[in-house]
Amino acid sequence: MHNTLQQPEKLPPLTTDLVLELWSRTYNTQGKPDWSHLFPYYHDDITFQDPIQSVRGKPDFMDMCNRLAERCKELQMKITAISSHKDQIFLQWTMTMIFRRTPSTSLYGASLLILGEDGRIINQRDYYDLWGDIFHNVPIMKKIYPRFMRRLFG
Repeated sequence: MHNTLQQPEKLPPLTTDLVLELWSRTYNTQGKPDWSHLFPYYHDDITFQDPIQSVRGKPDFMDMCNRLAERCKELQMKITAISSHKDQIFLQWTMTMIFRRTPSTSLYGASLLILGEDGRIINQRDYYDLWGDIFHNVPIMKKIYPRFMRRLFG
């Protein structure tokens, strides 16, 4: 009897069209996101970074995604622009989150995906102004935050 190890199914290469298709299935207008179809495209040694956190390794990345889904009553993402060059894919997006006791909050940002030699995402860096976008929805902070930023940074 011959015993062979079964290799995982080869994924189609990530292109801008495939990213648009996959991300459109991730975020929807009917509630919480589902990343299960995206996780195979992430390398086991993924490094993820955004303005508030840095995560290394696929298990920690998956936990982070699932925590976000649990905290949100609803989460939507609209990709407004996408481009690629060699092993990089760049997305511009608007993410709208609805938490339990807050109005909907839109974050405007971008993500840079770096593909490893095997074509999976080995590095993801998200860029957004968390505080400016969130404070825009809080009546008092809506006026204070921009003045604070102007005074501090000119």
